[in-house]
Parts: sequence; structure tokens; C-alpha cells
Amino acid sequence: MTLPQDPMMLFSQMNMLLRDRYESLSELCSAEDIDEKELCQRLAEAGFEYDAHYNKFW
Repeated sequence: MTLPQDPMMLFSQMNMLLRDRYESLSELCSAEDIDEKELCQRLAEAGFEYDAHYNKFW
């Protein structure tokens, strides 16, 4: 999967996938061949962090 470069588009796309297709961030990253640490770092730089309880980025 090619990730959007724009942080807001990335945030939106990841939350949509988490909401509609995957029960956890680990499952999403494994299925879509995404480096979980890199994804979280990119979103953290934009001010977002993953909440496992709600299964979404805030």
C-alpha cells in the first residue's frame, strides 16, 4: 500500500481502514505491509497517536 504523504490524508485513511476493515493497528499493518513504527512516528509528528482501546488515531 502506498501511504499518502499529507499527514491529514494519512490520518483519515488509517482511521477509515481501522474502522471498516481491521480490529487493531497491528492487524492493519500486517495485512497492508506497513511498517507500524514508521506509521506511528509519521502520525505522531502531525500530533496524532493511536489508542488501542478505541482502535483509532486521535
